[in-house]
Amino acid sequence: MLIVSAATLVALAASPALAGKKRDAERAHYAPTVIAQPPVAQANGSIFQTSVGYTPLTSGARATTVGDIITIVLVERTQATKRNSADTSRNGNIGLTPPTTGILSKAFSASDVAMGGQNNFAGQGGATQSNALSGEITVTIAAVYPNGTMLVRGEKALTLNRGDEFIQISGLVRQVDISPDNRIASTRVADAKIIYTGKGEIARASKQGWLQSFFSIISPF
Repeated sequence: MLIVSAATLVALAASPALAGKKRDAERAHYAPTVIAQPPVAQANGSIFQTSVGYTPLTSGARATTVGDIITIVLVERTQATKRNSADTSRNGNIGLTPPTTGILSKAFSASDVAMGGQNNFAGQGGATQSNALSGEITVTIAAVYPNGTMLVRGEKALTLNRGDEFIQISGLVRQVDISPDNRIASTRVADAKIIYTGKGEIARASKQGWLQSFFSIISPF
């Protein structure tokens, strides 16, 4: 039993290191897209070549290729409210009149044959949740699909005097939703994954200690 407990405590003590490795892996996933060297255009006898680096005049400077930069405007705002209530009541009474004459009149009284019952229940519950996130984060195009949609992802890291803040985002966008200045609202990002985390003194103070967290998990109360 002591060996198992010691192994558990060691595993929990090592959890910050595991969390750090996981964070580094996530940051590598959101790293800027590496642009491969474009292939050398093969001469085909034509003066006008569209195979490499061609952008139509109608698209202007709008981001359309892998490695281009897009600014995502975070305008996330969600709110949910749920309430329910129940109220039930049930009453029952039985009354019998005891005999007033004969032998049985000596054995019963009015209190012996009076019966009554009552059952009441009232319950109410409610839940309210709201979230808001605003700001801007600039990402790069990681892939362009045949139908014109583009996979974008990126990260913004802020180092403050009391810790570090990380904003990571990935998702799919359409070219037609991108404004001429290469900006798009986060509400127009499909399959969006937005992560806002932090580490440092403030983040540690807002979490339970590893030993307290362990006992919170195994506690039956």
